[in-house]
Amino acid sequence: MAAAKQVIVIGAGIIGASIAWHLTKAGAQVTVIADSAPGGVATPNSFAWINASWGNPEPYFRLRIRAMAEWKRLANDLPGLPLAWCGGLNWDLPADRLEAYAAEHSSWGYGIERVDREQVARIEPNLVEFPGFALHVAEEGVAEPVATAKALLADAERQGARVLSSTVTALVQTDGRIAGVDTSHGLLAADEVVIAAGVGSPDIAATAGISLPIETPPGLIVHSRPYKKLLNGLVHADKLHMRQTSEGRIIAGSDFAGGDPGDDPEATARDLFAVVKAALRGAEGLELDFHTIGYRPNPIDGFPIIGRAEGMDGVYVAVLHSGITLAPAVGLFATREILDGERDPLLAPYGLSRFAQ
Repeated sequence: MAAAKQVIVIGAGIIGASIAWHLTKAGAQVTVIADSAPGGVATPNSFAWINASWGNPEPYFRLRIRAMAEWKRLANDLPGLPLAWCGGLNWDLPADRLEAYAAEHSSWGYGIERVDREQVARIEPNLVEFPGFALHVAEEGVAEPVATAKALLADAERQGARVLSSTVTALVQTDGRIAGVDTSHGLLAADEVVIAAGVGSPDIAATAGISLPIETPPGLIVHSRPYKKLLNGLVHADKLHMRQTSEGRIIAGSDFAGGDPGDDPEATARDLFAVVKAALRGAEGLELDFHTIGYRPNPIDGFPIIGRAEGMDGVYVAVLHSGITLAPAVGLFATREILDGERDPLLAPYGLSRFAQ
């Protein structure tokens, strides 16, 4: 029997956790290295919306739809994940663009329902104002991000993975390939290294001469103290995106990716929270607990970077925004490619080589 492949996964956010879990389940010997707590840095600041919604060209839509299905498979494999298919309500576009989006995505098979004011009131009765026209997608959902990452890592550890708290200072090269990592606690060897460290990924990749072209825009999201149930699902109103967590917190941003923190993030957070309270009936006792400012790893063309770096064996890259939606599919596809050399056709547009000059 061939020896199990030794794989180091750098990053303990939702992407690193999913890749580590899938690799471990498939029989690899996995070591996760992170200099942050389980859940990583970007993951705790995520709105955590699982969707294949607007603004997506069809190839990316197909990847996201597959990822939504993989969430259901993952939930069956790992019962108890904090996952809810609560539905999403959207009117954060002009009516003509909403109609165009609905027509396009419906033709692709997305379960969009056009709803009027009365239907919106039935879906989200605690809104102060009901739009005359909105779109509802019952199949959209949320996964509480940190709890999900922790559950994946804990189950990977149960199956034999190691999770180390350390800082990766460099990728180690031997004979033209990556053979491990140098860390704050010494050298670690591996057959393959996976870079899934979010905004920290470019600096790590650069130690081996690999360029990862990403941007890291900030996004502010407010979090209330736990409160009685006011929202049934995701709400995407004009400049206000909000949902209620499983523990009763309302989390909201001026956009699902978080809004501009401005020069005074505290004031921005207070102003945004005032808008949240004004938008909900029964929110008189709702209190702001804290705000987060997330820095999300966005490849410069807006699409994921998933795959091996050309010209450098032994290193696999998984850096992307929309990590919550894509996590289970990325974990599955990366595992197949790393262990069996099988690249899923849905990943074809998303290799690093597309940025080559």
